Amino acid sequence: MNILFFLTGLLLVFILGYLASYNRKGIRVRPIVAMLLTQIVLAFLLLNTRAGVVLVSYVAKLFAKLVEIGIQGVDFVFGGLENEGISNFFLDVLLPIIFISVLIGILNHLKILPLIIKYVGLVISKINGMGRLENYIAVSSAILGQSEVFLTAKRELNFISKRRLYTLCTSAMSAVSIAIVGAYMTMLEPRYVVVAIVLNILSALIIANIINPYRTEDEDNVQLIEAAEEKEKKLTFFQMISESIMDGLKIAIIVAAMLIGFIALINLINYIFTLVFHISFQDVLGYIFAPIAFLMGVPANEAVRAGSIMATKLVTNEFVAMLSFKDIAGQLSERTVGIVSVFLVSFANFSSVGIITGAVRALHEEKGDEVATFGMKLLYGSTLASILSGTIIGLFL
Repeated sequence: MNILFFLTGLLLVFILGYLASYNRKGIRVRPIVAMLLTQIVLAFLLLNTRAGVVLVSYVAKLFAKLVEIGIQGVDFVFGGLENEGISNFFLDVLLPIIFISVLIGILNHLKILPLIIKYVGLVISKINGMGRLENYIAVSSAILGQSEVFLTAKRELNFISKRRLYTLCTSAMSAVSIAIVGAYMTMLEPRYVVVAIVLNILSALIIANIINPYRTEDEDNVQLIEAAEEKEKKLTFFQMISESIMDGLKIAIIVAAMLIGFIALINLINYIFTLVFHISFQDVLGYIFAPIAFLMGVPANEAVRAGSIMATKLVTNEFVAMLSFKDIAGQLSERTVGIVSVFLVSFANFSSVGIITGAVRALHEEKGDEVATFGMKLLYGSTLASILSGTIIGLFL
């Protein structure tokens, strides 16, 4: 039965991707199959082998410890503001992002992260045959986040085509920032967060190969990737620490503001729908997304609730959806929990279109305008990438 739903989910993704393709005749099946098989192998290793389970467990414990250490800094400044035994989302989940942002800054400064990104990207390029820049950005996005990643590619924005820009933006929107992974793990099972990060890298590239097929010249890729690795400005160690702290604070404040606005807005819309139609807005979304959830492998009796959470993420953001999902996860099967959890771990939502457009426009106004022209198709592609990742995880649950 798992294999059947795996095939229906794949068929859904590939049909929807094919219908939206810029160049259907240019779709290359071989790299798509190679990446899909790689995803299946990686998901199996991480979930069904002793080494994989130990690795995922270690990563989860590492982030849990980092969040705990981050909370110690928060408690020093804000201690006494919350009632004992009661968790405060802003203090206990969002503010520890500052500490993790500092750690990322240190690893970047010591050139450890750039080294990892470069060689993981090279390995993936051997699998999919795509340009080194595309793979570099795909891996970078999974660590740096959807807006920060374009800072590392500022120079090559002058040279890349609109087609390549779509692929880069799809990768950015299908990823998450390592800085907020610890926060995700407080709301979702950590193993699903880890697996989703790995799967999303390839899911975004698979969808880009379907919707946006093209070929690049190796020489051009070498030139661009070398430009990506050059630093625009060199900071001292303590300048970097200060900048990383402020970056982490900005992320925490922005997420908090988005949550306040979106949760209040959803509650208002739910109130109006209930008053007028005697059904909540989220229930309506649940019925719309239920067929998609079912084809991904969610049991029929849980498809509406799963679809409601998936739709909530699309129209608001992943944090709002995760908070809603956390309240009902205990009532759902392990299979549904896994599929929905993996689907939620990405930046694929309406607000991210604006974030990515703004980030690119700040670096290159003309390219920012190009992103705006394919904004809805970008959301479409990144959502298909999330569906693909959720479908693959369902094969092993």
